[in-house]
Formats: sequence, structure tokens, C-alpha cells
Amino acid sequence: MLYSCLAVLIVALLAIAYVAYNYVRIKKMDEGTPEMVEMAGIIRSGANAFMKTEYKTIGVVVIAVAVLFSLFVERFSGITFLMGALMSSCVCVLGMRSATYANVRTANKARQSLSIGETVKVALCGGSISGLAVQAFGMLGMLVILLIWPVDTKSEGLGLIRIAGFECNSTIMHVTTYSLGCSLVAMFNRVAGGNYTKAADISSDILAKIRHDLPEDDSRVPNVVADFIGDNVNDIAGNCSDLLESFVATIASALMIAVVSFGSGELAETILRNALMFPVILAGCGLVGCLLGLGYAAIKKMGNNPSKELNLATYISSGFTLVFAFFASLFLFSKLDIEAFKWGWISPWISSILGIISGVLIGIITEYYTSTDYKPTRKLAEMATEGEAFVITKGDAIGSRSCLLPILLIGLSLFASGAICGIYGIAISALGMLSFVGCTVSIDAFGPIADNAGGLAESCHLDADVRVITDKLDSVGNTTAAIGKGFAIGSAAFATVSLIVSYVNGIGVLNGTLDIAVPAVIAGALIGGALVEYFSAMLTDNTIESAKLMADEGDKLLSIPGVLEGDVKPDYNRMIRMAAKQALKKMLIPSVLALVIPILGGLLIGAGFVGGLLIGATIVAIPRAIFMGNSGGAFDNGKKYIEGGNIQGHGKGSAAHKAAVTGDTVGDTRKDVVGVALDIFIKTMSTVANTLKTMFR
Repeated sequence: MLYSCLAVLIVALLAIAYVAYNYVRIKKMDEGTPEMVEMAGIIRSGANAFMKTEYKTIGVVVIAVAVLFSLFVERFSGITFLMGALMSSCVCVLGMRSATYANVRTANKARQSLSIGETVKVALCGGSISGLAVQAFGMLGMLVILLIWPVDTKSEGLGLIRIAGFECNSTIMHVTTYSLGCSLVAMFNRVAGGNYTKAADISSDILAKIRHDLPEDDSRVPNVVADFIGDNVNDIAGNCSDLLESFVATIASALMIAVVSFGSGELAETILRNALMFPVILAGCGLVGCLLGLGYAAIKKMGNNPSKELNLATYISSGFTLVFAFFASLFLFSKLDIEAFKWGWISPWISSILGIISGVLIGIITEYYTSTDYKPTRKLAEMATEGEAFVITKGDAIGSRSCLLPILLIGLSLFASGAICGIYGIAISALGMLSFVGCTVSIDAFGPIADNAGGLAESCHLDADVRVITDKLDSVGNTTAAIGKGFAIGSAAFATVSLIVSYVNGIGVLNGTLDIAVPAVIAGALIGGALVEYFSAMLTDNTIESAKLMADEGDKLLSIPGVLEGDVKPDYNRMIRMAAKQALKKMLIPSVLALVIPILGGLLIGAGFVGGLLIGATIVAIPRAIFMGNSGGAFDNGKKYIEGGNIQGHGKGSAAHKAAVTGDTVGDTRKDVVGVALDIFIKTMSTVANTLKTMFR
């Protein structure tokens, strides 16, 4: 166990070194014209200010929770909780800062080279900093915990202040509190970042495209810079913490299930050691695959088809992960006869394959429903010629239709994994899907960097040829972002199911099963589903209220003499402060909701109720999140399809374009606020339940 952890630790440190190399390389690149330098500086300053203010609130909550864990649960659990929060925070800040350097350099590379291939490389270099940091830092914290606190199968209460009758397994408590620290920071980042970016984006679109008939990202609109900042604090920082939390949660669930399933019986020590090593080694194999895939993309000469090049990096990463995982399974399990493994030593590898294939296929399905290269989004754009009602109705249909295949894949993969490898296989399948998360996040982060680069090209009045390149990258970026959201939701489904299985198996509800016929379980399932809807409504209301306030304030600034004419610059900082104030004001209650509800339900009603709560919330949240993400992605790209002049007689400024803008406005809240927060909501509740399950009766 020790040598395996040290070997994977070396891989994680090498990945961090590569991240540092790319960070330095990005910073050394030229930023471009004085106007580009000035605008990039405003964006960077605003993003840094928002993160600093946000983390003042997050810090207070995190420290308070850590103290409670050490006092009443397990004496070192407060430290591991802080480690999770720290790793998530480091990735957020690093990802955000690298993106604010990469955006302007991407725009400048397009200006200097007029080459799509060269420009893609700069954006992907910036994105790889975020992606590899997610996987490397997530593993780093987990490995440190496993190296400092050896695995122990015994259960005993270790809190500084003992609670009568309470017991906990220290190993499980360390990994779950580490995961929970990641979850809490992710929830704060997604809720606050989503409100910030979409309030700024929606208000900017309303002002530019609806009220004043101005181009998108026009520098005269005071909300535009806040929108640029929002791309970094949500689509980069928020997404980094989201996927890091999923990645850590799947490792944690695999370790928890291993301790519960293989901690007793003949050859228990050997089986448990190897069962604990496999998820750690699988994650390390995935990180090696990501380094090879992204490294190949960095040195390869790219053509004019960015989607093909980015997909190739994913295929290389997942392919190498599959090969390495095969030898890991062979090495660890070939000499062991484990009853749960129906097909012998190869069973864990097959489970990981099912997860990897599901992740790749979910990305392909998402691309089909959201990309302008395929029929659904093109049909949506054509419907815009008939008005807003047709756009919204068609977008809803696309979102609903897109739910079936991803959920079918997830369901079949989970079923097959459980049949082949027992409950351990479900956790391994989930981890397989996330084993190359570094590559997935890198390509996803490419999207907002390209989007920001396009905005800078417009607001800094670069040549039309430059904007053609950045528009192409922006369109591809919208698709990669949609794929990233689909991947995040799919991985959340896998992670949550493995956490639920771990919860039920660990607590031994009715001898390790959860009887749905029990009233408490039914009540919990119904309430869990309703909570998802309430949470969605809360985030939507908060965003729309903030957008309305910002649009009205932006109108006041545009009415100042000289601003609309372009002679006087608007007060960007005023809108930046307003966006931050609204986001931070409205992030606390939704974020704490996922933390408090399982605790209250478990203490007041019992473990069965919490089990039902998790199942009900998951069943409602997964299709809801897929619907939100894919309908929103189709709305966004449908608008861009019209703006690209692809529907004759219905270009920018036409009635069809304005109808598509309405759809995009609806989709913004769906895909970038609600959809991305739902997966963290269910994962956080599941992680809390696993952490405190022995307190529930």
C-alpha cells in the first residue's frame, strides 16, 4: 500500500510540475495592444477581488464546521475536512488566474497568427492548467491522508468530546470529511459563481441586444466586463471545484466500500489492501493518460478543425487509462479468489471500462444535442423564424429528449458493474468515468477561455478576421462546455449512486438493504425530489432578480452623456461590485441547504428517511440537470448559428435573432446556474450522509 501510494504521489507531483510549467509559459506570452492589456487587467482584477471576498465567507463556514468535526466526531476529521477545502480552493484560484492570463493571450495569438490551430493551442494550454490541477491536487490530498493515517477496520469514537453511543471508523471518517471539504467549497463556488456570471451575462444581453441594438460584447455596455469576469469565476473556478469534488467523492466511496466489504474473513488483510490500492492506482493511471493525451495535443500541429483535435486528446487519455488499468487489475487481483468478482481478476477492470466508455459516450451524445454540426440545434435555430414561443418549446423538447440515452447508459453501466463486481464494482465504474477527468476539465476550460478571447476581440475592436477565428473557437467552446456539463452530470450520477450504496451498506439499514415500502423511506424520497425542484427555483429566482437589477443599473450608466456614443468609458467597476454583492448575498442559504437537510432528517427521523431522501433527490436531479444543460447549450449555439449567417435572410438584428436571444437568455440560467449546481447538491447531501451515518438511528 505504501509503495503504491508513493508511486502515484510521484505522478501527481509530476503533473503539478507540468501545470507550473504551463502557467509560467502562458504568463510569458504577449498580451497584445494597450487596449487589450487594459481590458485584461480589469477582468483579472475583478475576478481576484470577487474570489477574495467570497473566500472570506467560505473561510468562516469551513473553519466552524472543521472545529465541530474535531470536537464531536473524530479528532483528526477537522484537519482532513480543511485539507479538502484547501485543495478545492487551490484549484479554483489557480484555474481562475490561469484563465485570466490565457484569455487575452488567446485573442492576441489569433490577431498575430490568423491561425485557428495556433490559437487553439494557447487556449488549450490555459485549460490544461485547470484540468490537470483538478486531478493532481485531488489525488495529492487523498494520498497524504492515506500515508499519514493507515487504514483501520476498527470502529471507535475518537472525538475530543465523546458523544454517548457514537462510534466511527477513523479511515472512513478521514476520507469522507476530506471529500466533504471539497463538496462544501464546490457548492459555494457554483452557487455564487453561477449567480455572478449569469446575472452579468443576461443583463448584458438585455442591454445590448434587446434594449439598445448593440453588438454582443460591445465595450460601451457597462455589464460586459462583469460578464467576462463571470466566465472565469463560474465556468473555470466553479467547474474546477465541481469536478474535483466528483473525483474525490468517487475515490472516497470506493475506499469506504472496500473497508466495509473486504475488512473481514479469510485473506481479509491482503484482499482489503489490494481493494484499497486499485482505485488509487486507477486514478494515477488516468492522470498518466491525461498527461500523454494533453502532451500530444500540445506538440501536434493542429489544423482548422478544433473539435477533432480536442476529441483526439480525450481518446488518447481514455485509451491509455484503459491499458494501464488492465495491468493494475492483473497485478492486484490475479492471485486472489474474491467471491464478489464474478469474472475473477478482470472484473474490476471491466467495471472501470464501463465507466470510461459511459463518460466518452455521454460526451458524444451531449455534442449531438448541442452542437451546430447536428440536426437538433439547427432545427432549433430554424424555429426562431417563427418567434420566441417556438424557440422555447423546441429547446424544451431537445432537453427532454436528450435525457434518455445518457441515463440509459448510466443505468446499464451501474447494473452491469454491480453484477460483475458487486457493490465495489459500482464505485470502480464511477471512478473509471472520472479517471481521466484532467483531460475532460482541460477541454471544458478551453470553452470559457475561447469565449473570453472572442469578447476581448470585440470589445478591443480587433480586425474582423480575428473575430472570425475567435467566433469559431467560441462555438467549439460552447460545445466543449456543454460536453463538460454532461460529463459533470453523468459523473455526479455515478458518484452519487456509489455514495448511496456505500451509505446503505455501511449503516446496515434492514440488513444492508433499503426497503422502499417503509413509510419513512417513501417520505424521504418524495421530499428529496421536491427539494431538488425548490433548490432549482431558488437559484433561478436569485439569478433573474440580480440580472434585472444589473440591467436597470447598466441602463442608467448608458444614459450618461458620451457613453453610448463611445466617447466616455462606462463605470465598469460599479457593475463588477454590484455583480459580486448580489452573488455573495444570495449564496449562503442554497449552499448550506445541502449540508443541513440530511443531518436534520437523520437525527429527527432516522437513517431510512435519509436513504430515501438521497434516492429521491438523485432520481429527480439527474434528468433535470441533463435537461437544463442540454437545452441551455442548444439555445446558446442556436443563437450563434443564426449569428453566423447560416439562415438566409435572418442574421444579426433580425426578428429571428432576437427570438434566439430570448432562448439563450432562458438557457443561460438553466445550463450555467441550475444544471451545474444540482449535481453538487446531491453529491453534498450523499457525502454528509456517509460522514454522519452512524449518528442516525
